[in-house]
Amino acid sequence: MRLLLDTHSFLWFIGGDKRLSDKAKAAIADLDNEAFLSTASLWEIAVKMNIGKLKLPRPFGELMPEQLMRNEIKVLRAELSHMARYIALPLHHRDPFDRMIIAQEEAMRVVSKDDAFERYDVDLLW
Repeated sequence: MRLLLDTHSFLWFIGGDKRLSDKAKAAIADLDNEAFLSTASLWEIAVKMNIGKLKLPRPFGELMPEQLMRNEIKVLRAELSHMARYIALPLHHRDPFDRMIIAQEEAMRVVSKDDAFERYDVDLLW
């Protein structure tokens, strides 16, 4: 199964947060699944750290590469085709990071608790 992790799902997974559902945790931990994290999520984490809304236990430049490698999570880069899809999405949700994740889902299951994702035609796993 191919998974696209929402930002909170990734952070909760690497932090061992109990808010992550057992089903989501098991799917991400299962290395038979192919897990991806959008560059939009990495950007969101950096922005939130920069404005003081998020603190990580270690510097971003150390923690992110380590966790991505340790958990075999691939970075999904934003391509022009994703941006074109982003622009075409209905404005059910105005969060630019979430909208980019939706634009990038490409037949993957999106791992998210965010109810806003349900307004789009995405396969959610929670």
